[in-house]
Amino acid sequence: MIDFNNKGFFKLKQNDEYAERVNDLLIEGEEIISAYKSMRDGVVFTNKRIIAVNVQGLTGSKKDFTSLPYKKIETYSIETSGTFDLDSELTIYFSALGTVRFEFTGKTRLTEISQVITTYVC
Repeated sequence: MIDFNNKGFFKLKQNDEYAERVNDLLIEGEEIISAYKSMRDGVVFTNKRIIAVNVQGLTGSKKDFTSLPYKKIETYSIETSGTFDLDSELTIYFSALGTVRFEFTGKTRLTEISQVITTYVC
């Protein structure tokens, strides 16, 4: 399982590379909303869950995929970017897992992600 307390994992920038990496994990009716990448790791938001990809080892051939279903979310918070602080954050509180925080650089589609999460939380 990915160490979600390691903040370095979650400086994410929009990148469709990870959308391709999780295609085989998608179930019927599941669609990718957006994908993000840090140095080696990535996160993919679908219409049903979040898939976090942790690339391991020197060659990067070993990967850990963590599925975080929206139905397990208790609450969440979004911090948008500002004039001088261009980063934005998504903090999610999962039952039985705890807090997961994603930090984004550049433009993100947090409102679209927020709408999908809200359909499962409410």
